[in-house]
Amino acid sequence: MRHARRRVVRRVTRLAAVGGLLLGGTMVTQAVASEPPDPTIGLPYSARAATSKGADLVSSLGTSRTAGNWVDSAGRPVVAVTDGKAATEVKRAGARAKMVRHSMSDLKSATATLRSAPRVSGTSWALDYKNNQVVVRGDSTVSASDWSRLTEVAEDIGGFVRMERTEGTFTPRLNGALPILSTAGRCSAGFNVTDGKSDYILTAGHCGPDGSVWFADDRGRNQVGTSLKGSFPGDDYSLVKYAGGRAGKGAEVVSVGDGEGVRITGVADAEVGQKIFRSGSTSGLREGEVTALNATVNYPEGTVTGLIETNVCAEPGDSGGPMFADGIALGVTSGGSGDCTAGGTTFFQPVTKALTELNVKLIVSKQAGGAGPARSASQGTASPGSSAPVTGEGVSSLLTRLTDPRNVGPGMLVIAGSLVALVATRWIRAEQDRKAYRQYYSATWG
Repeated sequence: MRHARRRVVRRVTRLAAVGGLLLGGTMVTQAVASEPPDPTIGLPYSARAATSKGADLVSSLGTSRTAGNWVDSAGRPVVAVTDGKAATEVKRAGARAKMVRHSMSDLKSATATLRSAPRVSGTSWALDYKNNQVVVRGDSTVSASDWSRLTEVAEDIGGFVRMERTEGTFTPRLNGALPILSTAGRCSAGFNVTDGKSDYILTAGHCGPDGSVWFADDRGRNQVGTSLKGSFPGDDYSLVKYAGGRAGKGAEVVSVGDGEGVRITGVADAEVGQKIFRSGSTSGLREGEVTALNATVNYPEGTVTGLIETNVCAEPGDSGGPMFADGIALGVTSGGSGDCTAGGTTFFQPVTKALTELNVKLIVSKQAGGAGPARSASQGTASPGSSAPVTGEGVSSLLTRLTDPRNVGPGMLVIAGSLVALVATRWIRAEQDRKAYRQYYSATWG
């Protein structure tokens, strides 16, 4: 009777192990089939990464015959040109030409003169391609005497420099948009990038000096990583190296609030007139438009150049957060004036330059066809991009990852356990057979 019970137990154990192998295999198959496409590493940025026809025309015609490009309300590329022959070439290429008086060389010469003048904190200037002007702005902190001196410099340059006073103050928005916190203050995560060995968060340089330790909670229990390779002032970007070395699941997604996110599929330069979206840990997802490029801002902490100017709002804590359109990464939040009640001007560090200077690559989704942009980044209208849940190493525990049905981990654990059970039952059976044989041999020859 005892031997019969043992045989039944062994058979049941073997059947359970075989069933476990089949179940584990099914779980792994379903996990792989239901898993969204793995992120891939975007190509290193090159100077011609933008998909704009207008940008290509400006590049081919040169700075002496053009004065920038933008997209109109219908999404059609427009190129500012200084002569009739250039206008003909633009029209032949399928874009709209606008005759202007001052070339890009003239506009850049004007900004060089402004840059050489005594620095005035609270001022900014940018290239207004649509009006063929350089726009100089002064916030509420600029004194009347400083504004008067700067106005004299502008008048000496010529009538294409426009002077404007603005409400509020130009400040960095310090206080992916998920919040990251340190002793330096609160910022927002931008985009996930990698150098091939480790993963990083690309965020604003003013968020904290190299060595700043960042946490995902205000009690310092969930460490995110450490700042390094920051540039501010001059530029406004830095990397936060993940404490575990990897960004984890959902690395290609930026948060837009309420647990939702947008898949990032590529990177490009922004264009004047482009509809864009910005996400930050303070004010969430906001929509606006690119109003100027190559902006210079004289923050109290120092001067930053080469920024993207927009009319989208931002508030303290939004610094470092991502700017994008149609899933294309464009910039990270630097600073500006105003808030999301009264509105204001917000400046962004171009992602393209940051990737080049830091020698890293954007982590992007394969869902829209690989590392390149899923759609043209120069459309007049835009959507944030394809939606996705916000996940990742920083927001999920080991237990959650192991019990996630979309993960191959549970299936692999079931398979491993079943194999152990099969090996164990076989070993036990062999040991029992050897014991029985010894007993039989002893009784026979005893």
